[in-house]
Amino acid sequence: MKITRISLWHIPLASHTAYYMADGKTCDTVETVVVAVETDTGITGWGEVCPIPHYLPAYARGVAPALTELAPVIIGADPVGVEALMARADAFLPGHVYAKSALDIALWDLTGQVAGLPLHALLGGRRQADLPLYHSITCVDPDEMARIARNAQAQGITQFQAKLGASGDWQTDVERLASVREAVGPGPLVYGDWNCGATSLDAIRVGRAAANLDVMLEQPCATLADCARVQTATALPMKLDELAHDTATLLEAHRLGIMDAVALKLSKFGGLSALRRARDLCLYLGAKVCVEDTWGSDIVTAAALHLGAATDPTRVLNVCDLSGYVTPRLAPDAPARLDGRIAPPDRPGLGITIDAARLGNPDLILD
Repeated sequence: MKITRISLWHIPLASHTAYYMADGKTCDTVETVVVAVETDTGITGWGEVCPIPHYLPAYARGVAPALTELAPVIIGADPVGVEALMARADAFLPGHVYAKSALDIALWDLTGQVAGLPLHALLGGRRQADLPLYHSITCVDPDEMARIARNAQAQGITQFQAKLGASGDWQTDVERLASVREAVGPGPLVYGDWNCGATSLDAIRVGRAAANLDVMLEQPCATLADCARVQTATALPMKLDELAHDTATLLEAHRLGIMDAVALKLSKFGGLSALRRARDLCLYLGAKVCVEDTWGSDIVTAAALHLGAATDPTRVLNVCDLSGYVTPRLAPDAPARLDGRIAPPDRPGLGITIDAARLGNPDLILD
């Protein structure tokens, strides 16, 4: 079997509600990149990557040039044996992991289809039937955030991520956490997420004022050292996100005591191959993991669910149904939330069927 063609599409994904985050970041309509890897046997693998603008060192329009550069390594290669082929890609074009993430996912999809097995079977075996979801709440008025939390709880959600910092005053962030906690009651997990946009001073003031609410803090500051100062000053558990992107950052975060939980995102590490290795390290270090991606639709959601399902259930904090937050959906048979949980597909590979009509003509064809 040989790879004969790579096709690429840019698809605008519209969020059902605008997501306001700290430091002026907004997630409303975002461009996702869909990649199809075709073979001489007629089997096609699908990948996706969706960088949020101004969020991480990645951008949607950077994927096509990176894949064009990699085409001599990929076209004509055997897609089965993903990690060996991705190692060749890394040697040929160092870095650009977000662009390689879509390619890596597509190669895993191909491998699963050839094997006749769902990806969770190839990634270690299914450990649980379905996985817990969290619901992300945009940073708006505290009362509106409480309403969103109640609605999500009525759908079975028991974990709530409250975005903080959009208004620029720490007192309102305390109100946001208090309102969400009151809305969902004691027991459910509530955590406040600044997406790196807080100073250590503001995050400490919020954490100390909210210390009686039973909350977790997520990625308050732009450096590991500042996050560590916040954790030391507040004694609250902390989830790492943006700064977790390779072995070195995971080890340093663990050393600093700021990785009670960690968001493992496909595009930050370079796809399923690298994310599986990161997952294993996090389990060894004792952290709970959220397996997801920065943003996207059905392809990245399915990929993350397969790895999540192949992970020790006691160590899975949650996953995210990214495709449930946006339109259009790219695969009509893709997983959807049910009673606060979501299950990976059981069909071979990713296990989803892409609706080609929703993609239109490719923006790039490499053959």
